[in-house]
Amino acid sequence: MRHLRPAFAAMLALVVTSAAAQPQLRELLANEPVPTGEGWAGFTDVGFLANMLLTLTLAALLGLVIGCHPKHLQVADTLEEIEAPKVHVLYSVIGAVIGILVLKYGLVVGFVVFGIGGLIRFRTVLRSAGLTGNVIFVTLVGLSCGLNLPHVAVIATAFAFVLIYLLEARAAYRIDIKSVPAGRVGEAAAAYRALLEQQGCHIVGEKKSPTKSKVMLIFRCRHNVTRDNLEELLETQIDPSLKGSVDWEAD
Repeated sequence: MRHLRPAFAAMLALVVTSAAAQPQLRELLANEPVPTGEGWAGFTDVGFLANMLLTLTLAALLGLVIGCHPKHLQVADTLEEIEAPKVHVLYSVIGAVIGILVLKYGLVVGFVVFGIGGLIRFRTVLRSAGLTGNVIFVTLVGLSCGLNLPHVAVIATAFAFVLIYLLEARAAYRIDIKSVPAGRVGEAAAAYRALLEQQGCHIVGEKKSPTKSKVMLIFRCRHNVTRDNLEELLETQIDPSLKGSVDWEAD
């Protein structure tokens, strides 16, 4: 029980501090002016629009730097970990949009945004963090429209559209090749890898399990290489003596 006391004390202090800070917080928000948007006239503020584009670009680049850290790439061995840099970039841009709205239009907008973001993050069930990021992003766009800030909504949407296109230019797949003929796991892995590379795919991760007669491959493909084409090739071009049962996972 002793090791729980410091944690309990910290939690109690946080609650007391939060309770004590509530009057000041309410006073701060009460004195905060209600944000009013510029409407369509906002598109004439070229300086703000240019600064917003530069800010979003910087956020995307810095998010990419963190997401593509060499140490991360060295230890990534699942599809989710390999695709994580995309999530880093998207959430960095989301943070930039929130910062722009708060800096330009006040703390009230910030509290609204964080409240909506928390609701979406913990109440919306989506299959990946990337999709959650997309939902939060479009919520910000809708909020900008509701705040009579169409210029912010349009610039953010255009930036996100191009960003997602660039991030998704190469699709990532994971295949689990099961029931490989006993004793030929290494040969089977080489055959599947060679066929994928012939199609211009880049192998990101590979794991062989001889005891389970299983091979796992994670790879990226150009946008013009479809999963249907790859499935057909893997079914028809692999030597039957090396062929296994292929399960797909895509991101």
